[in-house]
Amino acid sequence: MKRREIEALRERVGCAAVLERASFAIDIKESSRRAIKFRRGGEIIIVTHEGRGWFDPLSDAKGDVFGLVEHLDHVGFIECAERVADLVGSTITEPEWQPLEPDGEDELSLPDRWRARRRPWPGSSTWRYLNGERWLPEPLLLAAIIGDHLREGPYGSMWAAHTDDVGVVTGWEARGPQYRGFASGGNKILFRLGRPTALRLAVTEAAIDAISLAAIEALRDGTLYLSTGGGWSPSTQAALRELASRPDVQLVAATDANSQGDLFAERLRALAEDAGCDWTRLRPPKEDWNET
Repeated sequence: MKRREIEALRERVGCAAVLERASFAIDIKESSRRAIKFRRGGEIIIVTHEGRGWFDPLSDAKGDVFGLVEHLDHVGFIECAERVADLVGSTITEPEWQPLEPDGEDELSLPDRWRARRRPWPGSSTWRYLNGERWLPEPLLLAAIIGDHLREGPYGSMWAAHTDDVGVVTGWEARGPQYRGFASGGNKILFRLGRPTALRLAVTEAAIDAISLAAIEALRDGTLYLSTGGGWSPSTQAALRELASRPDVQLVAATDANSQGDLFAERLRALAEDAGCDWTRLRPPKEDWNET
């Protein structure tokens, strides 16, 4: 196959067509217009770059449509190209998005975008979403706001800060009635609620779940509530390893009660064993801590 034919296939066949053929389904609740999440059991693939790119949040795998076929089917490039060619003209299921109008904030640097947003306050749109729709109690919301972990996002959404080990904001989880995503240009590390020196590390998959578990446990003394933002980036792994390497630490896998949560829990168990710290699994009675 000639180079121009390969380039033509790359333009004509999107990653979503490969995933639907492989029985992956769109997780519309966890998707945004720029990043569409597909699931097949415990497997996850995020499609980006208007369908031309992808990455696996549970590993370092990423690439174009040919790399996706190779990743899923474990075949060589010639076989990949043939399978991609078979998908020319395939139709896929397009999610119906709630449109977000541009607000001009992408022109600012990431720290400036964070600072430009107000903290939530009782009665604000973000407060009503978190307290009224997601049932997060006022004392925990106030604790997160005082700790500068939350900001008012656009259209009633919440921004929950991800920070590095010295407290610098590297991005934020965005959640709202009509939107889910992560800061454009940001870096997922960890959302952190509690004392940085705490020795009990409760790791969840979303900031709202971390706050929910903190509410259930009445912000347990000596616990740092963490969220990976649904991913497992090298930065997240390095940050968790740094925290778990301290003496007398207990790593608590407080991930969702489903196959993806179990997969995350196994990764945390392996990390704990490698770091030489105690480990335990804490499963929510329902699917996640916010539902609980």
